[in-house]
Amino acid sequence: MKSYETLINRQKNFFNTHKTKDLSFRLEALTTLKSVITTHEKELMDALKRDLNKSEFDAYTTEIGFTLKEISFILRHLRSWAKPQKVKTPITHMGSSSYIYSEPYGVSLIISPWNYPFQLAMAPLIGAIAAGNCAIIKPSELTPHTSKLIAQLINDTFPEEYIFVEEGGVETSQALLSENLDYIFFTGSVPVGKIIMEAAAKHLTPVTLELGGKSPCIVDQDTNIKLAAKRIAWGKFLNAGQTCIAPDYVYVHQNIKDAFLEALKTAIQELYGEHPIRNNFLTHIVNEKHFNRLTTYLSDGTTFIGGNTDRDHLIIEPTVLTDITWDDEAMQDEIFGPILPVLEYNDMDSLIEGINNSPNPLALYLFTENKDVQNNILTNISFGGGCINDTIYHLATPYLPFGGVGTSGTGAYHGKSSFDTFSHKKSVLKQTTLFDIPFRYPNAKNALKRIKRFLK
Repeated sequence: MKSYETLINRQKNFFNTHKTKDLSFRLEALTTLKSVITTHEKELMDALKRDLNKSEFDAYTTEIGFTLKEISFILRHLRSWAKPQKVKTPITHMGSSSYIYSEPYGVSLIISPWNYPFQLAMAPLIGAIAAGNCAIIKPSELTPHTSKLIAQLINDTFPEEYIFVEEGGVETSQALLSENLDYIFFTGSVPVGKIIMEAAAKHLTPVTLELGGKSPCIVDQDTNIKLAAKRIAWGKFLNAGQTCIAPDYVYVHQNIKDAFLEALKTAIQELYGEHPIRNNFLTHIVNEKHFNRLTTYLSDGTTFIGGNTDRDHLIIEPTVLTDITWDDEAMQDEIFGPILPVLEYNDMDSLIEGINNSPNPLALYLFTENKDVQNNILTNISFGGGCINDTIYHLATPYLPFGGVGTSGTGAYHGKSSFDTFSHKKSVLKQTTLFDIPFRYPNAKNALKRIKRFLK
């Protein structure tokens, strides 16, 4: 197994020069990264097309444009975030003032996945740079063209003692994880997340885990059925369902189930045509292993729409399954593909119980105009984040932290949360020397009596 001790030591030595902590250095690095991405936009689109058959529209909106917007947002706000934050000081600390300093951890390892291979490598890198860290990126081997281009662009732009991309498979990740790093950021599956956390524990390395899970979508009877169906179809089948926050399944109220299904069929046809399997812009399943896994779900329940596949091109068209129960195979694990099971409900308490019997989802989507239903769901179901009357969109605002809870992940990023994730919050109290509080010392007269007055 290859050793990365030399690389990591070089990065630690560079970090110890304190150059990365200089605000102008960080701003320049982010500006350079933005310029490189903009200059090589066409090559990135071509790589994403070769790996996943992503259309230019999808490649730009979900990968390139998203990343550029994130950089622009952080460039606008970084100066204020990087300043020491003055906070209140209690009367018990008379004469002192309190501050929170944001300081970088050091050498950060970013292990990114294949489903959004560019965006999910760059977004945490942006946070690492903004906070003043060095970084090593290990992109996914399942999207080789995009990973190769990321390595080329980053390694040709930045010195390896600052930022470096190392391509490779599982053995590369294992070798990197065996080293003594300062921070680990991982996006991927729950089983691999457990391996990451176990490796981090050996060095007590702090981690952010962006995982997944079965994200529910609830369609209440008091909703705009046509608009709900359109937004659910878009959110579910974007990137062929290979999105960690895609609606994994739909719970629809029995009173509107038939109307919703018809609206969903119409929405899918409007988005992908009468025969989606022939749509040249349909994103492919990443490899044959995942294709085989997904096709086993097609025998569950009843196929309401879709179900056609093309093994040669790794295509599964948008598919909706009905007559589904929690005992079906499609309901056992996160689907992560263009297959949408639909269950029905008529009792909200039973629905909540069913969702809560599963691990914490990364996202939850609720379609209803009823404020009581909204409050009931938000109060009684734990999930990473989500939307009311929409899907996916909460991911795209830099003002909301994005992350999971429990088995769907730990930690959050995007916008200021990216800066905070890669920053240790160092607490500093500055005390006056103009006077002293005598009864803080045990030998002062009536010290205990006077202390009690202060601490009540």
